Amino acid sequence: MNDILRNQFLRHVAQTSPAPQLIEVARAEGVFFYTPEGKPYYDLVSGVSVNNVGHGNRAVVEAVQRQVADYMHIMVYGEMVERPQVEFARLLAESLPEPLDTVYFLNSGAEAVEGALKLAKRYTHRTEMISMRRAYHGSTHGAMSMMGEPEGEEWKTAFRPLLPDCKALDFNSFEDLEKITERTACVLCEPVQGEAGVRLPQEGYLQALRKRCDEVGALLIFDEIQVGMGRSGEMFACQKYGVTPDIICLAKAFGGGMPLGAFISSKEIMDSLQTDPVLGHITTFGGHPVCCAAGLAAFRYLKENSVVAEVERKGDLYEELLKDHPVVLEIRRSGLLLAVELGSEERLFKVMELFKEEGIMSDWFLYCATAFRISPPLVISDDEIRESVEIIRRVLDRL
Repeated sequence: MNDILRNQFLRHVAQTSPAPQLIEVARAEGVFFYTPEGKPYYDLVSGVSVNNVGHGNRAVVEAVQRQVADYMHIMVYGEMVERPQVEFARLLAESLPEPLDTVYFLNSGAEAVEGALKLAKRYTHRTEMISMRRAYHGSTHGAMSMMGEPEGEEWKTAFRPLLPDCKALDFNSFEDLEKITERTACVLCEPVQGEAGVRLPQEGYLQALRKRCDEVGALLIFDEIQVGMGRSGEMFACQKYGVTPDIICLAKAFGGGMPLGAFISSKEIMDSLQTDPVLGHITTFGGHPVCCAAGLAAFRYLKENSVVAEVERKGDLYEELLKDHPVVLEIRRSGLLLAVELGSEERLFKVMELFKEEGIMSDWFLYCATAFRISPPLVISDDEIRESVEIIRRVLDRL
């Protein structure tokens, strides 16, 4: 690595931890990114479930180039009729279950969560908001307030006071559903818990959650920021589990590699942000036409090339090729989102170091420091799966 560039990165780019990866990237293509020296890395995290259509996807690149040439930012969100926004919103409305047909575009997942929480409070005229333990929904104040207690306190304590009237349930606890009451504005839930280490819903749990919300008039919000856009094996996880939320939050792969998020609801619910007060939620760059063009191109690519239809099989192939290794205690999986459980933080730390040496980009989970993540671009080939597994097994053999 260029030492001058490395030092400038550490000095002038704000850091999120004392130990960044410090891999210099020169280019990326498909499921790989490359250093200036030409060393390839298998991207087995897809930028944390962002690059579902692969790096440098030609359809996305060309869509961005065309839109940049036409126009970029014109006006704050919601004022002008911009074709990339309108076409993307229409296609989403056609693809999501009814009545999710009205899209509010933003810049990120955390913003999508913030908007969804405001919408729920505005529509229900209630204040209590419920999330799940070991949940992660973003690091802005509202989203951070919904990091489930007590586990979330490690990240929340230093930034209190946060939003009042928030509490957390145990994910998959049918008994805890009784804590959702007529005071509750919304329940924010990941259909599959990502940062908890890929925790799947028990059979019937999401249906019971939906039923309880209906009984007391609370809105159900699904955070599909990580598992949406095909990652779970269906285009949207709500379709996989047969439960339709009142609001769905999307981001990460939603932008095709560009910064884009959204919360989506029915027109009836969404229209409550229009009045009393007007401009109930506003953004300057949300739904930027270049980002919408990229997201629309990526979404069309997934649909037109039947990419999502292969996700479950590819995830199963990873699982079959790894599960018999003696240090692998368990594999938890939803589509092409896998947590490979090693049972030890020390083992995981060693694996991360060896992955870096061997040309594998992986990561651990915020609430699970004993498992590593596999969430490659959905376009990964069978041969690339097998080759990446060979490298992973070689690393595991060294433990």
